[in-house]
Amino acid sequence: MRLALIGPPQSGKTSVFCAITGQVPDPAAAVQERVAVVSVPDERVEWLARLDGSKKKTPATLEFVDVPGFSLATAHDRAEFHRHMPTMRNSDGLVAVVRGFADESVPAYRKRIDPAADLEELQSELLFGDLEQITNRIERLEAALSKPLPAKEKEAGNRELEVARRCKEALEQEKPVSTVLANEEEAKLVRSLALLTEKPLVAVLNVSEDAASDPPVLAYGGNAVNVSLCAKIEAELAELDAEDRSAFLADLGIAEPAGPRLIRACYEALGLVSFLTGGSDEARAWPVPRGTTALEAAGKIHTDIAKGFIRAETVAFSDLEAAGDMKQAKTAGKVRLEGKGYVVQDGDVIVFRFNV
Repeated sequence: MRLALIGPPQSGKTSVFCAITGQVPDPAAAVQERVAVVSVPDERVEWLARLDGSKKKTPATLEFVDVPGFSLATAHDRAEFHRHMPTMRNSDGLVAVVRGFADESVPAYRKRIDPAADLEELQSELLFGDLEQITNRIERLEAALSKPLPAKEKEAGNRELEVARRCKEALEQEKPVSTVLANEEEAKLVRSLALLTEKPLVAVLNVSEDAASDPPVLAYGGNAVNVSLCAKIEAELAELDAEDRSAFLADLGIAEPAGPRLIRACYEALGLVSFLTGGSDEARAWPVPRGTTALEAAGKIHTDIAKGFIRAETVAFSDLEAAGDMKQAKTAGKVRLEGKGYVVQDGDVIVFRFNV
Protein backbone atom coordinates (compact mmCIF):
# COMPACT_ATOMS: atom_id res chain seq x y z
CA MET A 1 0.00 0.00 0.00
CA ARG A 2 1.33 3.42 -0.99
CA LEU A 3 0.83 6.84 0.58
CA ALA A 4 1.78 10.15 -1.06
CA LEU A 5 3.20 12.88 1.20
CA ILE A 6 2.03 16.28 -0.02
CA GLY A 7 2.26 19.80 1.34
CA PRO A 8 3.48 23.36 0.75
CA PRO A 9 7.19 24.18 0.51
CA GLN A 10 8.89 24.57 3.92
CA SER A 11 6.06 22.79 5.70
CA GLY A 12 8.55 20.15 6.90
CA LYS A 13 7.06 17.50 4.63
CA THR A 14 10.42 16.09 3.55
CA SER A 15 11.61 16.09 7.17
CA VAL A 16 8.57 13.95 7.99
CA PHE A 17 9.44 11.65 5.07
CA CYS A 18 13.05 11.33 6.28
CA ALA A 19 11.94 10.73 9.88
CA ILE A 20 9.64 7.82 9.05
CA THR A 21 11.77 6.25 6.30
CA GLY A 22 15.28 6.77 7.70
CA GLN A 23 16.45 8.48 4.52
CA VAL A 24 18.67 11.54 4.76
CA PRO A 25 17.66 14.95 3.41
CA ASP A 26 18.88 15.60 -0.14
CA PRO A 27 18.42 19.20 -1.33
CA ALA A 28 19.35 18.10 -4.85
CA ALA A 29 16.27 15.85 -4.90
CA ALA A 30 13.84 18.55 -3.75
CA VAL A 31 12.14 18.68 -7.16
CA GLN A 32 11.97 14.90 -7.54
CA GLU A 33 9.66 12.29 -6.11
CA ARG A 34 11.36 10.00 -3.58
CA VAL A 35 10.05 6.57 -2.60
CA ALA A 36 10.80 4.42 0.44
CA VAL A 37 9.31 1.37 2.14
CA VAL A 38 8.88 1.45 5.93
CA SER A 39 8.01 -1.18 8.50
CA VAL A 40 4.85 -0.76 10.57
CA PRO A 41 5.94 -0.87 14.24
CA ASP A 42 4.45 -3.96 15.86
CA GLU A 43 5.74 -5.32 19.17
CA ARG A 44 3.55 -8.39 18.68
CA VAL A 45 5.88 -9.66 15.93
CA GLU A 46 8.85 -9.18 18.24
CA TRP A 47 7.08 -11.12 21.00
CA LEU A 48 6.15 -14.01 18.70
CA ALA A 49 9.71 -14.20 17.40
CA ARG A 50 11.03 -14.48 20.96
CA LEU A 51 8.42 -17.10 21.82
CA ASP A 52 9.23 -19.37 18.87
CA GLY A 53 12.89 -18.50 18.40
CA SER A 54 12.07 -17.38 14.87
CA LYS A 55 14.99 -16.99 12.47
CA LYS A 56 13.23 -14.12 10.69
CA LYS A 57 10.90 -11.28 11.68
CA THR A 58 8.68 -9.72 9.01
CA PRO A 59 6.49 -6.76 9.99
CA ALA A 60 3.84 -5.26 7.75
CA THR A 61 5.14 -2.51 5.47
CA LEU A 62 3.91 0.68 3.80
CA GLU A 63 5.39 2.56 0.87
CA PHE A 64 5.71 6.35 1.09
CA VAL A 65 6.39 8.71 -1.80
CA ASP A 66 7.57 12.25 -1.09
CA VAL A 67 5.92 14.52 -3.65
CA PRO A 68 7.84 17.81 -4.19
CA GLY A 69 6.45 20.71 -2.18
CA PHE A 70 4.13 23.06 -4.00
CA SER A 71 2.44 26.39 -3.58
CA LEU A 72 -1.04 27.08 -4.94
CA ALA A 73 -0.55 30.85 -5.17
CA THR A 74 -0.28 31.16 -8.96
CA ALA A 75 -1.48 29.40 -12.11
CA HIS A 76 2.04 28.05 -12.62
CA ASP A 77 2.10 26.67 -9.09
CA ARG A 78 -1.23 24.96 -9.63
CA ALA A 79 0.04 23.48 -12.89
CA GLU A 80 2.99 22.00 -10.97
CA PHE A 81 0.59 20.56 -8.42
CA HIS A 82 -1.52 18.97 -11.15
CA ARG A 83 1.62 17.55 -12.77
CA HIS A 84 2.05 15.32 -9.73
CA MET A 85 -1.60 14.27 -9.55
CA PRO A 86 -0.96 10.95 -11.33
CA THR A 87 1.36 9.98 -8.45
CA MET A 88 -1.32 10.96 -5.94
CA ARG A 89 -3.99 9.07 -7.89
CA ASN A 90 -1.79 5.96 -7.99
CA SER A 91 -1.48 6.07 -4.19
CA ASP A 92 -3.86 4.39 -1.76
CA GLY A 93 -3.89 7.34 0.63
CA LEU A 94 -2.60 10.89 1.12
CA VAL A 95 -0.56 12.40 3.94
CA ALA A 96 -0.85 16.21 3.98
CA VAL A 97 1.79 18.05 6.03
CA VAL A 98 1.03 21.64 7.05
CA ARG A 99 3.09 24.17 9.00
CA GLY A 100 2.20 25.04 12.58
CA PHE A 101 5.36 26.99 13.44
CA ALA A 102 6.80 30.42 12.66
CA ASP A 103 9.35 30.58 9.83
CA GLU A 104 10.92 33.84 8.79
CA SER A 105 12.39 32.28 5.67
CA VAL A 106 9.05 31.73 3.95
CA PRO A 107 7.66 34.27 1.45
CA ALA A 108 5.65 37.16 2.90
CA TYR A 109 2.33 35.79 1.64
CA ARG A 110 2.92 32.55 3.59
CA LYS A 111 4.14 33.97 6.90
CA ARG A 112 0.74 33.56 8.49
CA ILE A 113 0.35 30.36 10.50
CA ASP A 114 -3.02 28.87 9.60
CA PRO A 115 -2.72 25.11 9.08
CA ALA A 116 -6.48 24.61 8.84
CA ALA A 117 -6.65 27.18 6.01
CA ASP A 118 -3.70 25.46 4.29
CA LEU A 119 -5.57 22.15 4.44
CA GLU A 120 -8.78 23.74 3.17
CA GLU A 121 -6.87 25.20 0.23
CA LEU A 122 -5.33 21.83 -0.54
CA GLN A 123 -8.67 20.06 -0.19
CA SER A 124 -10.24 22.55 -2.62
CA GLU A 125 -7.58 21.70 -5.20
CA LEU A 126 -8.22 17.98 -4.73
CA LEU A 127 -11.95 18.59 -5.13
CA PHE A 128 -11.34 20.56 -8.33
CA GLY A 129 -9.13 17.80 -9.75
CA ASP A 130 -11.79 15.18 -8.99
CA LEU A 131 -14.57 17.34 -10.43
CA GLU A 132 -12.70 17.56 -13.73
CA GLN A 133 -12.10 13.80 -13.70
CA ILE A 134 -15.71 12.86 -12.89
CA THR A 135 -17.16 15.36 -15.38
CA ASN A 136 -15.13 13.81 -18.20
CA ARG A 137 -16.28 10.34 -17.18
CA ILE A 138 -19.94 11.40 -17.13
CA GLU A 139 -19.64 12.85 -20.62
CA ARG A 140 -18.13 9.60 -21.93
CA LEU A 141 -20.80 7.50 -20.21
CA GLU A 142 -23.63 9.64 -21.59
CA ALA A 143 -22.20 9.36 -25.10
CA ALA A 144 -21.84 5.58 -24.80
CA LEU A 145 -25.35 5.12 -23.35
CA SER A 146 -26.92 7.13 -26.18
CA LYS A 147 -26.04 4.25 -28.53
CA PRO A 148 -27.70 0.81 -28.76
CA LEU A 149 -26.20 -1.52 -26.18
CA PRO A 150 -26.94 -5.01 -24.79
CA ALA A 151 -29.36 -4.78 -21.87
CA LYS A 152 -26.82 -5.96 -19.29
CA GLU A 153 -24.18 -3.48 -20.48
CA LYS A 154 -26.71 -0.64 -20.53
CA GLU A 155 -27.86 -1.46 -17.00
CA ALA A 156 -24.27 -1.42 -15.72
CA GLY A 157 -23.59 1.86 -17.52
CA ASN A 158 -26.68 3.52 -16.06
CA ARG A 159 -25.73 2.36 -12.57
CA GLU A 160 -22.22 3.83 -12.92
CA LEU A 161 -23.67 7.05 -14.36
CA GLU A 162 -26.01 7.43 -11.38
CA VAL A 163 -23.13 7.07 -8.92
CA ALA A 164 -20.90 9.38 -10.97
CA ARG A 165 -23.57 12.10 -11.05
CA ARG A 166 -23.98 11.81 -7.28
CA CYS A 167 -20.21 12.19 -6.87
CA LYS A 168 -20.22 15.25 -9.11
CA GLU A 169 -23.02 16.84 -7.11
CA ALA A 170 -21.06 16.28 -3.87
CA LEU A 171 -17.89 17.78 -5.36
CA GLU A 172 -19.80 20.84 -6.57
CA GLN A 173 -20.96 21.27 -2.97
CA GLU A 174 -17.30 20.99 -1.84
CA LYS A 175 -17.82 17.58 -0.25
CA PRO A 176 -15.32 14.71 -0.67
CA VAL A 177 -16.45 11.78 -2.79
CA SER A 178 -15.93 9.52 0.24
CA THR A 179 -18.98 11.11 1.91
CA VAL A 180 -21.45 9.93 -0.75
CA LEU A 181 -20.29 6.42 -1.66
CA ALA A 182 -22.74 4.22 0.22
CA ASN A 183 -20.90 0.89 0.01
CA GLU A 184 -18.02 -1.04 -1.53
CA GLU A 185 -20.06 -1.76 -4.66
CA GLU A 186 -20.41 1.96 -5.38
CA ALA A 187 -16.73 2.56 -4.59
CA LYS A 188 -15.76 -0.07 -7.18
CA LEU A 189 -17.80 1.72 -9.84
CA VAL A 190 -15.58 4.82 -9.62
CA ARG A 191 -12.32 3.18 -8.52
CA SER A 192 -10.81 3.29 -12.01
CA LEU A 193 -10.94 7.10 -11.80
CA ALA A 194 -8.68 7.05 -8.71
CA LEU A 195 -10.52 10.02 -7.22
CA LEU A 196 -8.37 11.88 -4.70
CA THR A 197 -11.16 12.78 -2.29
CA GLU A 198 -12.17 9.12 -2.08
CA LYS A 199 -8.78 8.25 -0.63
CA PRO A 200 -7.99 8.26 3.12
CA LEU A 201 -6.33 11.51 4.23
CA VAL A 202 -3.93 11.81 7.16
CA ALA A 203 -3.33 15.46 8.11
CA VAL A 204 -0.02 16.15 9.86
CA LEU A 205 0.45 19.34 11.87
CA ASN A 206 4.17 20.09 12.03
CA VAL A 207 4.83 22.10 15.19
CA SER A 208 7.85 23.90 16.65
CA GLU A 209 10.37 22.24 18.95
CA ASP A 210 8.94 24.18 21.90
CA ALA A 211 5.54 22.55 21.36
CA ALA A 212 6.84 19.03 20.70
CA SER A 213 6.19 17.66 24.20
CA ASP A 214 2.55 18.76 24.15
CA PRO A 215 1.59 19.52 20.53
CA PRO A 216 -1.78 21.14 19.83
CA VAL A 217 -4.46 19.16 18.01
CA LEU A 218 -5.05 20.28 14.46
CA ALA A 219 -8.29 22.26 14.32
CA TYR A 220 -9.57 20.62 11.17
CA GLY A 221 -12.68 18.50 10.81
CA GLY A 222 -12.74 17.44 7.18
CA ASN A 223 -12.37 13.76 6.43
CA ALA A 224 -8.84 13.48 7.80
CA VAL A 225 -7.08 11.55 10.53
CA ASN A 226 -5.13 14.20 12.46
CA VAL A 227 -1.57 13.74 13.80
CA SER A 228 0.62 16.41 15.43
CA LEU A 229 4.42 16.20 15.62
CA CYS A 230 7.68 18.14 15.32
CA ALA A 231 9.30 16.95 12.09
CA LYS A 232 12.69 18.44 12.99
CA ILE A 233 12.89 16.45 16.22
CA GLU A 234 11.54 13.28 14.57
CA ALA A 235 14.18 13.50 11.82
CA GLU A 236 16.93 13.90 14.45
CA LEU A 237 15.56 10.95 16.43
CA ALA A 238 15.63 8.75 13.33
CA GLU A 239 19.42 9.21 13.12
CA LEU A 240 20.10 8.10 16.72
CA ASP A 241 20.62 4.62 18.13
CA ALA A 242 18.08 3.27 20.62
CA GLU A 243 19.98 4.31 23.78
CA ASP A 244 20.66 7.87 22.60
CA ARG A 245 17.09 8.15 21.35
CA SER A 246 15.68 7.33 24.77
CA ALA A 247 17.94 9.91 26.44
CA PHE A 248 17.02 12.56 23.89
CA LEU A 249 13.29 11.93 24.39
CA ALA A 250 13.68 12.11 28.16
CA ASP A 251 15.48 15.46 27.90
CA LEU A 252 12.65 16.83 25.76
CA GLY A 253 9.90 15.41 27.96
CA ILE A 254 8.45 13.35 25.11
CA ALA A 255 7.01 9.93 25.94
CA GLU A 256 7.60 8.31 22.54
CA PRO A 257 8.62 9.31 19.01
CA ALA A 258 5.71 10.49 16.88
CA GLY A 259 7.08 8.82 13.75
CA PRO A 260 5.86 5.31 14.65
CA ARG A 261 2.53 6.81 15.73
CA LEU A 262 2.17 8.45 12.32
CA ILE A 263 2.97 5.20 10.52
CA ARG A 264 0.35 3.36 12.58
CA ALA A 265 -2.19 6.13 11.91
CA CYS A 266 -1.56 5.75 8.16
CA TYR A 267 -1.98 1.98 8.43
CA GLU A 268 -5.29 2.34 10.22
CA ALA A 269 -6.48 5.11 7.88
CA LEU A 270 -6.00 2.70 4.97
CA GLY A 271 -8.42 0.32 6.70
CA LEU A 272 -5.77 -2.34 7.32
CA VAL A 273 -5.45 -4.84 10.15
CA SER A 274 -2.72 -7.40 10.81
CA PHE A 275 -3.09 -11.09 11.50
CA LEU A 276 0.00 -12.87 12.77
CA THR A 277 1.75 -16.14 12.12
CA GLY A 278 4.66 -17.60 14.06
CA GLY A 279 7.11 -20.48 13.97
CA SER A 280 10.80 -21.28 14.08
CA ASP A 281 11.34 -20.00 10.54
CA GLU A 282 9.46 -16.70 10.69
CA ALA A 283 7.24 -14.48 12.82
CA ARG A 284 5.17 -12.29 10.52
CA ALA A 285 2.43 -9.68 10.42
CA TRP A 286 0.16 -9.98 7.38
CA PRO A 287 -1.67 -6.78 6.37
CA VAL A 288 -5.22 -7.31 5.11
CA PRO A 289 -8.21 -5.00 4.62
CA ARG A 290 -10.60 -4.79 7.54
CA GLY A 291 -13.40 -7.32 6.93
CA THR A 292 -11.14 -9.99 5.40
CA THR A 293 -12.35 -13.55 5.91
CA ALA A 294 -10.25 -16.46 7.14
CA LEU A 295 -10.32 -17.98 3.64
CA GLU A 296 -9.07 -14.74 2.09
CA ALA A 297 -6.38 -14.46 4.75
CA ALA A 298 -5.23 -18.00 3.95
CA GLY A 299 -4.93 -17.02 0.30
CA LYS A 300 -2.77 -14.07 1.31
CA ILE A 301 -0.15 -16.56 2.53
CA HIS A 302 -0.48 -19.02 -0.37
CA THR A 303 -3.21 -20.01 -2.82
CA ASP A 304 -2.73 -23.69 -1.91
CA ILE A 305 -3.65 -22.93 1.71
CA ALA A 306 -6.90 -21.33 0.55
CA LYS A 307 -7.68 -24.20 -1.85
CA GLY A 308 -7.18 -26.83 0.82
CA PHE A 309 -8.58 -24.78 3.72
CA ILE A 310 -9.91 -26.91 6.59
CA ARG A 311 -9.99 -24.49 9.51
CA ALA A 312 -8.16 -21.57 11.11
CA GLU A 313 -6.80 -22.26 14.58
CA THR A 314 -7.10 -18.76 16.05
CA VAL A 315 -6.19 -16.96 19.26
CA ALA A 316 -6.19 -13.26 20.04
CA PHE A 317 -2.64 -12.02 20.61
CA SER A 318 -3.59 -10.54 23.99
CA ASP A 319 -4.85 -13.95 25.13
CA LEU A 320 -1.74 -15.71 23.84
CA GLU A 321 0.52 -13.20 25.57
CA ALA A 322 -1.37 -13.56 28.84
CA ALA A 323 -1.20 -17.36 28.63
CA GLY A 324 2.50 -17.41 27.78
CA ASP A 325 2.42 -19.83 24.86
CA MET A 326 0.01 -21.67 22.54
CA LYS A 327 -0.18 -24.77 24.74
CA GLN A 328 -1.27 -22.76 27.78
CA ALA A 329 -3.69 -20.72 25.63
CA LYS A 330 -5.36 -23.96 24.51
CA THR A 331 -5.55 -25.16 28.10
CA ALA A 332 -7.26 -21.87 29.03
CA GLY A 333 -9.77 -22.35 26.22
CA LYS A 334 -8.61 -19.26 24.34
CA VAL A 335 -7.83 -21.00 21.03
CA ARG A 336 -10.77 -21.20 18.64
CA LEU A 337 -11.39 -23.22 15.48
CA GLU A 338 -12.79 -20.84 12.88
CA GLY A 339 -14.27 -21.57 9.45
CA LYS A 340 -13.85 -19.95 6.05
CA GLY A 341 -16.27 -17.11 6.72
CA TYR A 342 -14.73 -15.94 9.99
CA VAL A 343 -13.79 -12.24 9.81
CA VAL A 344 -10.16 -11.80 10.82
CA GLN A 345 -9.53 -9.38 13.69
CA ASP A 346 -6.44 -7.25 14.22
CA GLY A 347 -3.92 -9.21 16.28
CA ASP A 348 -5.34 -12.66 15.57
CA VAL A 349 -2.58 -15.28 15.70
CA ILE A 350 -3.59 -17.96 13.20
CA VAL A 351 -2.42 -21.44 12.33
CA PHE A 352 -4.12 -22.53 9.12
CA ARG A 353 -4.98 -26.20 8.79
CA PHE A 354 -5.26 -27.28 5.17
CA ASN A 355 -5.00 -30.30 2.90
CA VAL A 356 -3.80 -30.15 -0.71
